[in-house]
Amino acid sequence: MQHRIIVLGAGYTGAIAAGRLARRLHREDVAITLVNAEPDFVERVRMHQLAAGQDLTPRPLGEMFAGTGVELKLAKVTGVDVDRKAVAVATGPGEPETEELEYDTLVYALGSGWNDQGVPGAAEHAHEIAGRPGALRLRERLARLGAGESVVVVGGGLTGLEAATEIAEARPDLHVALAARGELGDWLSPKGRRHLRKVFDKLGITVHEHTAVTRVEADRVTTAGGGTIPAAVTLWTTGFAVHPIAQATTLDVTDTGHILVDGTMRSVSHPDVYAIGDAALAMGPGDKPLRMSCASGTPMAWQAADAIAARLTGGKLPNAPIRYFNQCISLGRREGLIQYVTADDRAVPAALTGRLAAVYKELVCKGAAWGVTNPTLGLPVRRRHVVRQPARAGAPVRTTA
Repeated sequence: MQHRIIVLGAGYTGAIAAGRLARRLHREDVAITLVNAEPDFVERVRMHQLAAGQDLTPRPLGEMFAGTGVELKLAKVTGVDVDRKAVAVATGPGEPETEELEYDTLVYALGSGWNDQGVPGAAEHAHEIAGRPGALRLRERLARLGAGESVVVVGGGLTGLEAATEIAEARPDLHVALAARGELGDWLSPKGRRHLRKVFDKLGITVHEHTAVTRVEADRVTTAGGGTIPAAVTLWTTGFAVHPIAQATTLDVTDTGHILVDGTMRSVSHPDVYAIGDAALAMGPGDKPLRMSCASGTPMAWQAADAIAARLTGGKLPNAPIRYFNQCISLGRREGLIQYVTADDRAVPAALTGRLAAVYKELVCKGAAWGVTNPTLGLPVRRRHVVRQPARAGAPVRTTA
C-alpha cells in the first residue's frame, strides 16, 4: 500500500511542498493529496494589486498539478486529529458534506488570515487583503468611492506600505493616508527611508506617525490620543493571525497557535506532522523566529519536503540554513524598494530604489508563482528512483542506486 501524504493548504508553501514531494518520490510508493478550499492558486503577494483594480492571471490548481501525481481535493479543512492521523474536511456548496481523510504523513500549511488585534469596530468596518475574498471586497468598495473621499491604511509594515502606494497610484483622486505606530519605514536603512518618504510625498499620501488606532467606525478611525482621522474606507494591515485549527489539536503550539517545529519543519510533539509557512514557529539565524512571509515559507517548504523524502527513502536529511537576503517592497507599479538585509533580517545600508527596484520586485513575484510548479529549485535535488516496500501501509520506502 502507498504511503499517504496529505498537504493542507495550497498557498505558496503547501503547493511548493506538494510539488517537490511529487518530484522526489515515486508515485507508486506514495499518494500525495493537496487539500485546498479554492480551485485557484492565490498570489497573496499581489492582493494589493487586485484590490486596486488590477486583473491577475488566473492560475487553476488543477492545471498547475496536472500530470504531477498530486491529487487535488477541493475542500475546507474543519479539523485535524493528530493522534488518530485523520483530517476532517467539508466539500460542496450550501450544506457541505463532511469527510475524513487518513494520512501517514501530514504537511500543515494552512497559513494565516488577517488579525484585527481585537480593536473595537475593526471586524465590522475595516477591510483586509489577507486573501482574495477580502481583496475583492475592497476592490468593489474602492470603485464606488467618489473623488476626494478618504482611505486610511492602518499599519506601517510591508503590506500597509504596498497597499497605500498601490491605491494612491491607481486612484490619485482619492485622499490616501497611512497610520503607523512608529516612524514611516523605521526598520529600513536611511537610504530606504528617504526613498520611501519621497514616493509617499510624490503620491500625496498623508502619513500619521506614532499613531495607534484604537477604534474603527464606518467613516473614521479614532487614535490613542483621542483624535480622529476621516475614513470612508479603512484598510487594516496590522499583521496576521494563524489559522486556528492547530490550536484545537494536541500539537505543541505557541500562545498564538504557531506549531513548534525543529530544523526540518517537523512537529516537536508529533513526528508524523510537518508545519510550514505562517502556521509554524521555526527558528532562523541568530536563533530568531522566522517572520511570517513568502520569503520564509518557500525555503521552509523545500526543507520539509526534502526531510520527508529523506526519511522515507533512508537518504540524508537536509541541513540548509534558512536565511534572508532582502526585503522586496513594491511602491505602486513604477517604484520599488529592495532593502538588503543580514541573514537574520536586519537592514544594512545598501538598498535598490526606483524603477529598477520595481522591476526586481515584479520578477520576484513572478518567480514565486513559477516556483510553485517548479519546486525543485533552492536546495540540491537529485531525482531518485524509489522502490516501494510492500510490507504495510505507511511503511518506509527505499531508494535504489
